[in-house]
Amino acid sequence: MSLDPYKIKKTLRTTQGELSYWSLEELQNQGHGIKKLPFSIRILLENALRNFDDFAITKENLETLLDWKPASSDKDIPFKPARVLMQDFTGVPAVVDIASLRAEAVRKGKDPNDINPLIPVDLVIDHSVQVDFFGTDYSYKKNVDVEYERNGERYEFLKWAQKSFDNFSVVPPGMGICHQVNLEYLAQGVIARDGNVFPDTLVGTDSHTPMVNGIGVVGWGVGGIEAEAAILGQPIYFIMPQVVGLKLTGKLPLGTTATDMVLTITELLRRHSVVGKFVEVFGSGLDHLSVPDRATISNMSPEFGCTVTYFPIDDRTLDYMAKTNRNEDQIKLVETYAKANMLWRKDEDEIVYSKVVELDLGTVEPTVSGPKRPQDKILLRDFKNKFGSLLRDAHGREYIPIDKREDGRWFGEGGSNQPIETESLKEEDDIEIETKIKNGLKSVVVKIHNEKFALHDGSVVIAAITSCTNTSNPSVMVGAGLIAKKARQRGLDVKPWVKTSLAPGSKVVTDYLQNSGLLEDLEALRFHVVGYGCTSCIGNSGPLPRHIAQAVEENDLIVASVLSGNRNFEARVHPQVKMNYLMSPMLVVAYALAGRVDVDLNEEPLGYDPNLEPVYLKDIWPTQEEIFEVINRVLSPQDYKNSYGEIFEGNEQWKALTAPSDKVYQWSDSSTYIKQAPFFEGISSEVPEPQDISGAQVLLKLGDSITTDHISPAGSFASHSPAGKFLIEKGIDPSDFNSYGSRRGNDEVMVRGTFANVRIKNQLAEREGGYTVHIPSGEEMSVYDASKKYQADATPLVVLAGKEYGSGSSRDWAAKGTSLLGIKAVLAESYERIHRSNLVGMGVLPLQYMEGQTAETLGLSGLETIHISGISEGLSPLKTLQVKASRQDGSTISFEVIGRLDSAIEIAYYKNGGILHYVLRQFLSK
Repeated sequence: MSLDPYKIKKTLRTTQGELSYWSLEELQNQGHGIKKLPFSIRILLENALRNFDDFAITKENLETLLDWKPASSDKDIPFKPARVLMQDFTGVPAVVDIASLRAEAVRKGKDPNDINPLIPVDLVIDHSVQVDFFGTDYSYKKNVDVEYERNGERYEFLKWAQKSFDNFSVVPPGMGICHQVNLEYLAQGVIARDGNVFPDTLVGTDSHTPMVNGIGVVGWGVGGIEAEAAILGQPIYFIMPQVVGLKLTGKLPLGTTATDMVLTITELLRRHSVVGKFVEVFGSGLDHLSVPDRATISNMSPEFGCTVTYFPIDDRTLDYMAKTNRNEDQIKLVETYAKANMLWRKDEDEIVYSKVVELDLGTVEPTVSGPKRPQDKILLRDFKNKFGSLLRDAHGREYIPIDKREDGRWFGEGGSNQPIETESLKEEDDIEIETKIKNGLKSVVVKIHNEKFALHDGSVVIAAITSCTNTSNPSVMVGAGLIAKKARQRGLDVKPWVKTSLAPGSKVVTDYLQNSGLLEDLEALRFHVVGYGCTSCIGNSGPLPRHIAQAVEENDLIVASVLSGNRNFEARVHPQVKMNYLMSPMLVVAYALAGRVDVDLNEEPLGYDPNLEPVYLKDIWPTQEEIFEVINRVLSPQDYKNSYGEIFEGNEQWKALTAPSDKVYQWSDSSTYIKQAPFFEGISSEVPEPQDISGAQVLLKLGDSITTDHISPAGSFASHSPAGKFLIEKGIDPSDFNSYGSRRGNDEVMVRGTFANVRIKNQLAEREGGYTVHIPSGEEMSVYDASKKYQADATPLVVLAGKEYGSGSSRDWAAKGTSLLGIKAVLAESYERIHRSNLVGMGVLPLQYMEGQTAETLGLSGLETIHISGISEGLSPLKTLQVKASRQDGSTISFEVIGRLDSAIEIAYYKNGGILHYVLRQFLSK
């Protein structure tokens, strides 16, 4: 059959010669309503037309896309991205899987070179640097040295992959955050390859991949499992999305930032429920938004819950490409192709959306978000009062505002240098800590090396300028530098209990801050560059200074972090910090100066100058003219050329790493970082028939908003945890544990870390954290230990959960660990898109309660024995299955659930035991 069923393949004359393309305009001329389609759907349609083979991509798929309707659909569509983006936390286990697939193929007599990436893969090492050292000019070097000490084995493994696999490139540590590198360098807008020209598209193994939507590229986050399948040539299938139009009008008021805008949009779109949908932005407000502004919005798509937040290509896109040193031929190709193929932003009023949500940018106010969800928006003017109510409601602490306290100050804070009388001081390494109670409130007085200060609920102990969300945007980064400059001029300093850090998303940021002189001002406030990576945003905040950690731990203080990131889930930023707030880099500096979050920055001073004159935020807030004067003076395409000219070379440490050159990786039994994946070894050639789940026990009963951080934490872990005990048995000192994220290449560590978040609340257990009750014995133990007991008895397991199960990062180990624990099904009220897909990709059955039903309405305690039927009788998309729950007193509860296998291909994946099992069997059968 013809590969061009609609006869639309055309030739485009470009500066790069004549290139073939699949013409959407020709489809419009044939009578198809392409003009009414959202731009993102047009790109999916072009993708299916170009890759049509009438096997993996069928005529029905093409017709489904051509007939896109605003209403919801149950039809699945295919997507073959042009490339894949990875970061190292998710990339290492993905490469381990592909290396394991290659090893299994060789065991079955196949050529190892046949298991190879079929499309370009860029892996950026950005998640491993940790803020161990801060506030000094040696912080960066020492953090990098420690990074290589901790991760040398992982990095050697990635160097092996770069040598052994085709189409696989590694961006070494210290170059930037993957999404900012993607936006500033990797993304091309339009790709010319093999004589064809087509839109640049991708999937990434990090949920913030949609950041690249800001430059007109369709891409989104998937689990490593789906990404691996795409790398190996398998289309990604998903239900035809609804597309919500986000109409922006007006322009941002003076005094507000792109961060305020995105936090406002996050709350707005969460309220309008865009989970699993596409969002496409249009309206006159776009004319006032730069690509970095747009990318700031797109970056937080996972926080809205949507798949993409797409901005069509327009003049702003081309301007940004020129400013970031894309070559003239490439920029011209983007313009020529986009205009020729109906992908240039115009005729917006003709597009039909599933729903339109409007926002007048002129209504945006200074905003923060937290303390544990990105969508929990708080207007800056309400922050102080909101803190008090959160302290009462979430932690049962009474709060008295500082102006209502007896002396109007707090034990030496707020500019007072009055001495504090202390008694019964505890001494440890020149640290003295005393707890004082005043007006019924706790204050912890800390003295170290003759410096004395007080900590209390609401003290800021971490202030991190971090994350690609904001460090990619020069306006807020220069703004932060100007605030530092003005604060320095007024004699202000960061409070001594605040751990400060500056982690730019690329070296370009350091260059323009240095060229402007603002880096010196930031460093004067101890915001030194600590590394180029996600740091606090991914949980790599590093330890709190010993005296701060001791004061917080011993007195159960509810302290806070302020960060310019996109994630603030429980225990993510730091396990000792219970309140975490997202905000602009400019406000991060301001709150570091104030030292606490229970302050009204509109009315109260940040601090006092040497003459005891109050200094307010308005006194040091820069104007837009000041910000843009600096940007225009110091930022040029040459900065991007310098930073990205040798992006794949790496520093001397990277160059010195040795890596084997074998085509099949030689696994080491002693390694605690890299281990052959257990999923594929000895896989049968035949696909087993799915069976009903009988006699299952509930391993965890969970509430709403369980994130992938709860299921598979990325940060540090304790020596008494199952993972810690395992490493100690292997001879690893606790100081060398590193993080869960860094050990994702070893399933033995990761399965022990599944459901091990210190803040997870399993309703079956008395203790908070990774505990459960082994129901047959009634004994409370770790989730891992209980699963081992159940698996020894061949008892299948299930998880009960509430709404938004699996929200957050695209973390494949949240599904892999679930599978290895012996969990056969998860029953939840609703799922976030990526995690539900990942569960299917690991052969775990996602089930959903019927509308209006929950574990509580059905009377499920979690102590029942669960039977799930209807699986063995033949599966179909979204099939209704039957559940019978037998109570310990002999009574039963019967109800129906929806099997969230959303398409025929997902049923095939589930039957195979997972998506990679499916791919391997397909390969072995050829």
